[in-house]
Formats: sequence, structure tokens, C-alpha cells
Amino acid sequence: MKISVVLTTKNEENHIGELLDSIMIQEEPYEVIIVDSDSTDRTQEIVRKYSKRNKNIKLFIHPGTRSESMNYGIRQATGDAVAFIGGDDVPDVNWIREVRKGLKNADIVCGRLISKEENRFKTLENVKIFHKGVNIAYPGTNTTYKKEILDRLGGLDPWFSSAEDLELNYRAVDAGYEIRYNENAIVYYRPRNSLFAFLKQSFYYGYGRKLLALKYEDMWSRYSVRDTFKTQFSLLGIMRLSLGFIGYLYCVVTAREYKTLK
Repeated sequence: MKISVVLTTKNEENHIGELLDSIMIQEEPYEVIIVDSDSTDRTQEIVRKYSKRNKNIKLFIHPGTRSESMNYGIRQATGDAVAFIGGDDVPDVNWIREVRKGLKNADIVCGRLISKEENRFKTLENVKIFHKGVNIAYPGTNTTYKKEILDRLGGLDPWFSSAEDLELNYRAVDAGYEIRYNENAIVYYRPRNSLFAFLKQSFYYGYGRKLLALKYEDMWSRYSVRDTFKTQFSLLGIMRLSLGFIGYLYCVVTAREYKTLK
């Protein structure tokens, strides 16, 4: 099974080389589809150097929202499955092998994320969202879909500027596809390294959850208030929930009903 690794980039010159080095030692067959959104640093130059050394690495320039760029990358993919990863992430040496193992018994494989750095602002546990008894709150990075499923689902919904990965998981589960977690499919991520970046991320978590609620009106019934506060019961957790609530309110004010935009 050929795996297409798809990612979007914007000014990732400090990290893209490490990511590509870690992918080039993965089990073949694979390809890397990089969709760059007009980086102004050396990102494109670095990727082109790698693509000359390895025919599996392909660079495309396609500015747009994250959903639009990801959908463009999906259309370029020639593999049997599409694995999403971030431009500053680093996969474990056996990542693609473990993803491939998981796909033998599932339609979608979500792997384990481990912080690459010790940082007090590292990502807290995600607030779970259940649909048909399945947690759909797995982030897009380190999630792999069989290509035919992405094609049937129509890719990511371009209306979403946040939580587009969760919305895709929702539609996949709703259509009857199975998501399976493989703890051995590991990707190392870089946590937000400043209070501002952490709070900004928290704001958009809340903003994205409201976008989901605009499309799926019964979304809030899928949350467990007890579990939410249990997993976020710390100073940083309370700060995250508070900024998320502000993001939610901002979305209420600025975003129109989903159905009016379709």
C-alpha cells in the first residue's frame, strides 16, 4: 500500500528539513506532497533541494485556506492512503510502517502525538467529541485516510477555517467508516512555545467548536461537561477553556449560519 504524506507549509524553513529527513528513512512505497502557501522564507528552496535528491518528494504552490490547500494536496496524491502531518512535526522511524499495519483492519488510522520538547505550554488533552460512540476529536496531524474514502467524502469542507479535521472525522464516522487508534504510529510535535501562541490556539479551538455547531446543530449534546473539566482541571486548562469560550462567542458574532453559506 503506497502512502501519500500530505502537508501544507507557510514559512517552515526552520523545520521542514528535519521533517523530510525523517520521512526519507520511512518504509517505502511513499510520496510526500507539500503544498506551500507562498512562503516568503527559504521553505520552497529547501524543499526543491530535497526533491532533486528524492523523486518521492513533490512541491506544489497553492495559496488558500488550510482546507483548500489540503484538498489540493489530496487531489495530487497517487497513493492508496493519505497521511496528514504538520510542517514542523517529526515522525518516528516506523511511522509509515505502523500506519500501513493499521490500515489493514481500519478505514482511518489515528496515531499517537508526543511532545518533542518539554514546555509548560504543551498541548493539553483534547476535549473529546463523540459521534455514534466514536471520539472524533483526533487532530488532523498523524491521521491517515484511505484515499478512496477521502474521494467519496469530498475531502475537507472549505467553509471551515478551524476544526476542519474534526468535521471530516464526523462525516467519516457518520458514513460508517471505522477510525482506529494505533499508539505505535508516533509523531513528535512541537508545542506552542509562548503564552500568546498557547492562548491563540485555545481561542481557535473554541472558534472551531462553534463552527461545528453551526453545521451540526446538536453538536453540544456530544460533549461531556464532567469529562471536559476533569481533563482540563489545571491553571493552563482553565485558561484554555476560558479563551476557547471567547473564541466561541466571537464565532457567534461573526459567523453566519452554515446553511446560508452553502
